[in-house]
Amino acid sequence: MIDLHCHLDLFPRPEMVVREVEAAKIYLLSVTTTPKAFPKTAQLPGRVSRIRTALGLHPQLAHERHEEVGLFCRLISETRYVGEVGLDGGDEFARHLVLQKDVFNRLLRACSDAGGRFLSIHSRHASGEVLEALAAHPGCGTPILHWFSGPMRDAERAVAMGAWFSVGLPMLRSKRAGTLLSKIPRERILTETDAPFASTQGEEYPVQALTSAVAELARHWKCAPLDAEQQILANMGRLIGAGHSMIANSSLSARQANAGN
Repeated sequence: MIDLHCHLDLFPRPEMVVREVEAAKIYLLSVTTTPKAFPKTAQLPGRVSRIRTALGLHPQLAHERHEEVGLFCRLISETRYVGEVGLDGGDEFARHLVLQKDVFNRLLRACSDAGGRFLSIHSRHASGEVLEALAAHPGCGTPILHWFSGPMRDAERAVAMGAWFSVGLPMLRSKRAGTLLSKIPRERILTETDAPFASTQGEEYPVQALTSAVAELARHWKCAPLDAEQQILANMGRLIGAGHSMIANSSLSARQANAGN
């Protein structure tokens, strides 16, 4: 299974979550909210090869942490992954949008200068502005829109720009899920939890939320859950490369074998 957006360091007991993720054979992208959090968070997985750590500067914190952009630029060589970054135009953060845009553009420029990265991007109430910034930095890498909630025209534009989307259970159970999924090629979709902020209760990692998300995708796609899981695993392999494709295939084979028992 794939969790492309999880705040591992913000669980009460992240070391326990690492063990749960390893036991469940989940490929997980551990996103951070500030550059200062990255070094310690990157140490959490230990030898667990299925967990990768992304370098982030959350837009909701940009007005408080904008001075960490320099640190972001110094750390970017240590990872292929960036997140959580982006823009937030919600009522409580709209007054900081000008500063957010400046920070986001500086982060995208750093990604471009580093040769491109995989980016997990926040775009709440600012999807149009996020797409404008991405268009201005075509060399920044591969954008993956996390929990996309923008208008359908922006979803269509994002698809045309080559963006991917990570979707979680609450999003897939929303009233607009069917319409949104009809705009996105299934080859560009990956699953996420956004835990511990969503999809979870208590301190444990929400394995069931990923299983249920795959089941919801299968319902929307009108296919078997195993076929939906195979699609997600194949998407991950295609996005990241051959090495992760082998991990995905081994995970799928294990589930197929279990399904036959």
